[in-house]
Amino acid sequence: MLSIFRRLARDVSGASAIEYTLIVSLIAVAAIASMRSVGSKVNNVLANAGGSLT
Repeated sequence: MLSIFRRLARDVSGASAIEYTLIVSLIAVAAIASMRSVGSKVNNVLANAGGSLT
């Protein structure tokens, strides 16, 4: 059992997968935050346009 943990500790191939996962998750968080900001601004513009039409 100890030899399995030693082998896993020496294996670095999983490290790059974890790094890529962290990068993708940070990009996703930034995209969601920007979409929320833009979405609320678009909603305000459309509400103003709809209000002026009635």
